[in-house]
Amino acid sequence: MKKTNAARLLDRLSIEYAVRTYPIQDGEHLEAAAVARLVGMRPEQVFKTLAARGDKHGVLLACIPADQELDLKKLAEASNNKRVELVQLKEVQALTGYVRGGVSPLGAKKSYPVYVDQSALDLPVMAVSAGVRGAQLVLAPHDLVQAVQATVHPITRRLPDASELEI
Repeated sequence: MKKTNAARLLDRLSIEYAVRTYPIQDGEHLEAAAVARLVGMRPEQVFKTLAARGDKHGVLLACIPADQELDLKKLAEASNNKRVELVQLKEVQALTGYVRGGVSPLGAKKSYPVYVDQSALDLPVMAVSAGVRGAQLVLAPHDLVQAVQATVHPITRRLPDASELEI
């Protein structure tokens, strides 16, 4: 894998990280939990990065574990917005410079505020996208927080298990 902007940023900051790659087909989109399996990590360690827009403060990035769902109300509270909504998929690349499945909180086209779910701080290591589909950067959570000057806050809700869903 050639160096991505995300990896170059970590290099510039002298932050240790490892790269884990996984196979991906052109046009294929993998859910974060599938990516976790492919890189040999638990879903709560692999964080997906979602682009959102607040009604007061504009675009922001939210990093949440693969086994969780973004709670927009909690994100709005954390970011001092009244309301937050996910940006439309067609806007993601223009805003961040990254394609769906490759959005990283590191090295985006523009510097947006980053919100990391509080659960990250309970982990020895976490993974975030390297900025391309098929590669994850594994690093210490406090190093990610430092690198992007993230706000750490509870911003998720647990996804229901299949056994909990009514059919």
